[in-house]
This record gives sequence, structure tokens and C-alpha cells, in this order.
Amino acid sequence: MRVGIIGAGVAGLATAKTLLQAGHDVVVFDSAPDVGGVWSRTRRYPGLTTQSARATYGLSDYPMPKDLPEWPTGAQVQSWLEAYTVEFGIQPHLRLGVRVERAAREAGRWSLTLSTGGTETVDRLVVANGVFSEPNLPAFDGADEFVAAGGQVLAGTDVHDAELGRDKQVLVVGYGKSACDVTVPLSEVAAGTHVIARQLLWKVPRKIAGVLNFKMLLLTRMGEALFRYHRLRGVEKFLHGPGNPIRRSMLNSVGSVSKRQFKLKRLGLVPPGTMEGIVKGAIGLATEGFFEGVEAGTIVVHRDTTIVRLSARDGRPVAELSDGTVLPADLVVCATGFRQGVPFLEADVQRHLFDERTNFLLYRQILPLGVDGLYFNGYNSSFFSPLNAEMAAVWITAHLAGAVPLPDPGAMRRQVEAQLAFMDVATDRHHCRGTKIIPFSLKNVDEVLDDLDLNISKRVRAAHWLNPVDPSAYRAVTPTLVARLRAGDGVLQDA
Repeated sequence: MRVGIIGAGVAGLATAKTLLQAGHDVVVFDSAPDVGGVWSRTRRYPGLTTQSARATYGLSDYPMPKDLPEWPTGAQVQSWLEAYTVEFGIQPHLRLGVRVERAAREAGRWSLTLSTGGTETVDRLVVANGVFSEPNLPAFDGADEFVAAGGQVLAGTDVHDAELGRDKQVLVVGYGKSACDVTVPLSEVAAGTHVIARQLLWKVPRKIAGVLNFKMLLLTRMGEALFRYHRLRGVEKFLHGPGNPIRRSMLNSVGSVSKRQFKLKRLGLVPPGTMEGIVKGAIGLATEGFFEGVEAGTIVVHRDTTIVRLSARDGRPVAELSDGTVLPADLVVCATGFRQGVPFLEADVQRHLFDERTNFLLYRQILPLGVDGLYFNGYNSSFFSPLNAEMAAVWITAHLAGAVPLPDPGAMRRQVEAQLAFMDVATDRHHCRGTKIIPFSLKNVDEVLDDLDLNISKRVRAAHWLNPVDPSAYRAVTPTLVARLRAGDGVLQDA
């Protein structure tokens, strides 16, 4: 088949590579001039690094180079993905700098209207446009007056050089990883740097107590099992039953270490609740230099506060905060999350994609209900996003061949709705409209591969209980599927 892929980030590239190996023709569109998605030079901000360690943030047959730092920079990740397109012959199939303006279902195929003025027709369509590609920029009262006085409001992904803040009064809105990341380099050149944090979040040290690597805690199957899933198996039944006090102690002890390590009590930055509730906000890796900057006074955090208005006083741009504080503000950087949208899909398609709260209704985070020939990848954001995207690409490839045994449509819908209801409770609805599966990354991998009877051995999975998950353990999955499809094995049904 000829398969169109919208997005040349990790998910889009992994899908293209897997489909090519299975013998399909692919064409990959991306509005950016380079591959990488969130790692593209058009989106990355100064201070951007991976949240997962290098050895875990990889693809099964293409690990990151060992000479990269433990947490590679955005530029290094983009370079790695660029090399991936060469290694697996994806480059000739890329249409960079081309946006898909409209995707319409016509006579069983997809007609794509492109920003270049042309059209393209494909048999199947994979949406891999990224759930972190469209910044959610707040609409501030008084913004026109603020800008007229010389103020500037930008999304964090539009700040590509810290020099933009040199000698300026900078306000960063947000307290997630991207907010803290961009704050540090800006604070090194700005006249003053203030962080406006509506809610404080727990931060996990890269090295707990300066010794234990973060990956040994949360990037293992044991780390994932510390959070209750809606289907418990084996040791999980113990951890969330008789062993619950031990489990809670393990998680909350990290919070105690974080408080001491970052001097949070002295800095007045202890988040509400306990570390056990970290998943209900956002699991964030602490940014090197952030708390040190707060201690040194180069970064000032205004906790439990929002900007209520931007304006001008005495001809200078200012920001008025909800606690009554007025701050000079030449530059306001909004690291306030992203919108998850598919504006290129027509209304008759979109009505099948969402529930009444605009959560995506995707079976296995991949298959929309009631729309033929359409798939999603990258809508399973996790600690192991490349691995999750790659295994989703395997699932898509199998489904194209009719080799995925599926429940009936009603059962699929019930499963999707049950999963969303569970994530509502588990994350207090902080799941990006159903597209973020943290902290249940490996549960998703298991479910996807179990559908195909392609999961890795129980012995290897057991080794990942105490050791960080190594994506190369899944290296044989794609070749096994391709060989099986060529041999005509598998359960066949209409795709």
C-alpha cells in the first residue's frame, strides 16, 4: 500500500521505517525543514534535554551513540534522528517543509491537500503530528497595551536562543520541565528572571542523593509497578495489597530526599501532597541549575500564582500577578503546555475521534473507532516514547496486513472508555486528552505486543524489573513480524 504519514518526529520516522521494511511505499510530510518533531531546530529551546536517560531513550535497532551525555541535548537527539533516516532509507520518502492542510476520505483512500498547492493520494493515513507540537499560549488581558510598550510574549518553543533575554526582565510562566529548562539559560543573561508557577510540582533528581541514577527508580518495571494500574498481575498484586506500606514508603522516600537535596523547605518550594501523587500532576526531572539559581537569587519563583493582566506603567511593560505583585516584564515566556489537535481532518472524521470531553478515543492509543484506513502514532507519550512509538508502528504494520485479532467494535469502545476513566483517576485528568500514558509506558508496550503474540520473553521482562529497560531487548520484534507476514502466518481479518 501507499501510506501517508503526517509528522517526521520519532513516531513518524519509526512508522515509516517499519512500513518500508514490510514492503509498503510511504511518504512522510512535515511542516518543519528538518526531521525530529519536538527536537527540530524550529521548536527546541535553550536548555532542552531528554527526560529519560540516553540508554533508555532509543529505538530497538538504533540506540543513541554511547559518546553522548547521559541526558542528550535537543540538537543531539535531532542529529541522531537525522542519521536514522539515512540508515534505514527513509530520506527519499520525506517531504519536509510541506504541511498537510486537509486530509479527506475519498472512495476508500485519503486525498491530502498540501501547503505547496499540490495534492497527494494515499491508501492509508498515519497521524503522527505530535501531541507536543502546538503550544497552548494563554490569552492575557491587556496584551495589546503590553506589546505597545515594548513587551513580548512567546511560547517556550519559540525561544531558540537565550540571548533573546539578555539584560531584560524575563517572566517564565509554568513549572513543568520545559519551564524550568528554559529558565536556567535565560537567567544567566537576563537582568531578572521570575517564574510564575500556578502549581508547584515534584521534581525527581537526576541522581537521587547524588548517587542513584533516576533511571534506576522510574525507568524499570518495578518503578512502573509502584503506580497502581487497573489490571494488576503477579508482584503488582502484592505491592498494591499487603505490600502497600512498603510501596508507599519507597515512593515517598524519594520525596524526602528531593526536599533535602534541593533544599526545598528552605527555598519555600515544597509542593503540596506527597511524591506518591506525582503522577497526578506531571512527573518531572529536575533541571540542573534551577534550584541552585533560586538559592543564589538569580531565579525567583512566585508559587501558587498566575498572571492576571499584562499592562504598562510609566511607559514600561509590566505583569500583574494574582497575589497583587506587579513585576517589570520585557519578555514573557509561556511554557504552558500544548494543544492536541488534528485540524487537517474533516469534521465528519473528527466526530468519531473524541468523547464529550474531547479526549481521543483510540484503541491501544492507535486505532480510532469508526474511521477506516486511519491510524495514530505518538499518541502514547511516555518515558519510553521512541520504544512505544516503534511498537505502535509494528502494530500498525500488522493491522495493515489483517494480522491483528480485534474485539468487536462495541468491546473496543468499552475498553477505550474504561482506560480513559482509569487514567482520569490515576492522573487526576492530566493525561493530555488521553494521549499521555505515563507512568504506564511498559503496560502499553505489553498490551500492543501481546495482541500480536510478539512480546519479548518473560525472562528478559523479569530482568527489567530491577534494571532500566533496554529498548534493544525488542530488537527482534520487527524482523519477526516481517518474516511472519511474508510467510503468510498470523490471524488474518479485514483491515
